[in-house]
Amino acid sequence: MLFNSFAFVVYFLPIVLIVFYTLARWRKLKGAIAFLLVSSLFFYGYWEPAYLPVLVGSIVVNYLLGQRIQRATPYGRQARWLMWIGIAIDLGLLGYYKYAGFFVANLNGLIGAQLPNPTIALPLAISFYSFTQIAYLIDAYRGEAHDYDPIVYGLFITFFPQLIAGPILRHDQLIPELEQKRIFVFSQRNLTIGVTIFILGLAKKVLIADTLSPWVAASFDQSATASFYQAWFGALAYTLQLYFDFSGYSDMAVGLGRMFNVQIPINFNSPYQARSIADFWRRWHITLSDFLRDYLYIPLGGNRNGELRRYINLVVTMLLGGLWHGAGWTFVAWGGLHGVYLVVRQLWARGRLWSPDWLGRGVTFVAVVMAWVLFRATEFGQAQDLLFAMIGGRGFEVSLALPIAVWMRALGILGLLFVVWFAPNTQAIAQQFQPTGRWAIVLGAIGALTFMAMSQPSEFLYFQF
Repeated sequence: MLFNSFAFVVYFLPIVLIVFYTLARWRKLKGAIAFLLVSSLFFYGYWEPAYLPVLVGSIVVNYLLGQRIQRATPYGRQARWLMWIGIAIDLGLLGYYKYAGFFVANLNGLIGAQLPNPTIALPLAISFYSFTQIAYLIDAYRGEAHDYDPIVYGLFITFFPQLIAGPILRHDQLIPELEQKRIFVFSQRNLTIGVTIFILGLAKKVLIADTLSPWVAASFDQSATASFYQAWFGALAYTLQLYFDFSGYSDMAVGLGRMFNVQIPINFNSPYQARSIADFWRRWHITLSDFLRDYLYIPLGGNRNGELRRYINLVVTMLLGGLWHGAGWTFVAWGGLHGVYLVVRQLWARGRLWSPDWLGRGVTFVAVVMAWVLFRATEFGQAQDLLFAMIGGRGFEVSLALPIAVWMRALGILGLLFVVWFAPNTQAIAQQFQPTGRWAIVLGAIGALTFMAMSQPSEFLYFQF
């Protein structure tokens, strides 16, 4: 089920809110939590029921292993073995469903084997809930997890606002929220703020990201003959499409959580306003960045073993981060390129070279845009063609005799760039929110336009990861 569908907005969400708060009002608190769990499983299974056993099985296995780990001595041998068994199961499931075809295809190409390439459907959100549970097992091994109720743990993994595309939550971020009594007390203010954030996020997805989608497809499909202007137009259009698609989902997740009195962590904080590539990763997919730092970069040694080892750890971490996004070499190259960016940034900082703020923002943005070409491309040839055109390989000529529609699109791209560079984000807007008539009129107008454009809901880009 999609957030940007009538099935969700008109039926699922209102019913779940009404039943949840009705059960809470009747003092059926465990029943309310259980109902949210069942509703979240229904939300997940509505998309494809065949994925549901994989999700439920993963939850059961990880919960039982986590319980066993907590009964063992923290950092002890038994706890370590149980942790690695759980991680192996999670990575095994992820590897089978997401990377088996990629591995077989590359093995066939490398050694000339004729192994059949398996056709395996990728269970929705498996990358997200696998990482969430790996973090839980590691924290249990460290003695940082607690003896959670199985229903609450199940809801922690499946809570529908964050299930499909994040954020990647840690147990100590969401479970304490679910265990507090205040979530059962209906709050008109929280509901109003939640609806406001949700509508703004929905508008980003439906009115902006989905409008940009055909522009992006046209540019990338014509990469072999793209001019300087066409290549930059396509790259910038995708840069903006991904921004408004992912930030729209992130806003909707926060807004939905707020409706249930749950504070879901911010996962997106104006990343195109970043002053450096390190700052970009503190703003883009914040919870993934935190996971990679805490559970990969630091265990690899972080910055504790000298500068060279630090740079290697950065590149390795980003390579694996790229692979997490998709089973393709373009994703690996995108992650590796960001690893190189981070190393260059460290070398620049080490040299204590000063640069004005505007230059740091500009260089960071251009570097990110160039990398997004790899991220979006279906193959290296397509990315190479576009990047070649973007650096002037086919000349810099831009004809002024363009159709009016092309000029309108260019102006639209320019306007959206000013929004992502300078405008306050949804969180900043929500902090200034006051339930006034003016707000009601503006949100009503935005909501009406959005609902009229929802006739053909499209998937969020991060669903494929």
